[in-house]
Amino acid sequence: MTAGQPGSFAVPGALTPGRTEASGALGTVPVLPALRELLPRGGLTRGSVVAVAEFGLLCLALAAAASAEGAWCGIAGIPEAGMLAAAALGLDAGRTLLVPEPGPSWPQVVVSLLDGCEIVLLRPPARAPAQVRQRLEATLRRGRGVLVVAGGWPGAQLRLRVVSQRWTGLGDGHGRLRACCAEVAADGCGEAARSRTRWLWLPGEDGGVAAAGPGDLPSGIRQDPAAPALHAVSG
Repeated sequence: MTAGQPGSFAVPGALTPGRTEASGALGTVPVLPALRELLPRGGLTRGSVVAVAEFGLLCLALAAAASAEGAWCGIAGIPEAGMLAAAALGLDAGRTLLVPEPGPSWPQVVVSLLDGCEIVLLRPPARAPAQVRQRLEATLRRGRGVLVVAGGWPGAQLRLRVVSQRWTGLGDGHGRLRACCAEVAADGCGEAARSRTRWLWLPGEDGGVAAAGPGDLPSGIRQDPAAPALHAVSG
């Protein structure tokens, strides 16, 4: 297939285990600045699974910084993934492999993507059996990539979800939606066990992702200007 275009699957021959990795803190794949405080190490831990409650801009945003630094990314099982929205976040269409409908052999497709890409976005067609999950996780550990799953994944090291959101741009029954202020929550296993929340523009009016300030929050939400935007929540 051609990078950035759907089609038959093939990993570029130029991708080898010795490929140059996107820079980041030790053992991590870099993320956009607005997302760093949601993550224990300020980046995505290599060899890990990140589960996002559902596919949306948040999934694409997780891959944006690495892609902008030259990393290869794969997107499997998400035919509605739009490269225009992805490009607005910084993803390089020329280094993004799309497999919209991987079919019943989707585990093999994902293994091949993980062999050549630093980040793979996946929406499995059904709940993955334990044996399939173990195989994909073993591939992750060997290749030091990151698997971002749209949906549930038992044992995921990190889980992200949009808790609430408010769109701006509509006036008295007219206008158009321009930006979304969203509350994103993160928790997981091990070092990610402490729950964290962050208000983000997802997207902002420019199509990008940025931290939302206290004055941007929806009515009824108040934040102490002297307190950090990031805070722990129960459970």
